[in-house]
Amino acid sequence: MRLLITIAIGLVAALLLMWVVLLVGLALLHPQGSTLRDAARIVPDTARLVHRLAREDSLGRGVRVRLFLLLAYLAFPIDIVPDIIPVLGYADDAIIIGVVLRSVMRHAGPEVVRQHWPGSPEGLGVLARLCRLPELIESA
Repeated sequence: MRLLITIAIGLVAALLLMWVVLLVGLALLHPQGSTLRDAARIVPDTARLVHRLAREDSLGRGVRVRLFLLLAYLAFPIDIVPDIIPVLGYADDAIIIGVVLRSVMRHAGPEVVRQHWPGSPEGLGVLARLCRLPELIESA
């Protein structure tokens, strides 16, 4: 019985340690010059952008699959960092959106993203900073 308790405590501790390491990794990926408040302001426009891009037939199947997986992750109620945690709850979503959109930009180009952006030019600038995509603004 003691061995089972020791194993259970070890597993919980290992999972907690992996979660903390993941949080540190997400914090390191956070772009400089942008705040989570900026990210929260553009979340509705970004969700519409991802949905529009996922339905774009001219994009390759692999790109569209990544976008649909992103939409599924955003819709799934269980996150890496629970959304009920103030400010940090949406950080994982913002960072994962940034990583996926960087990948989409490499394949689709900035013009496709700009064409489907539903928000203001200022919001697109925030998105470009958060995703570390200066070419999104430069080629406008």
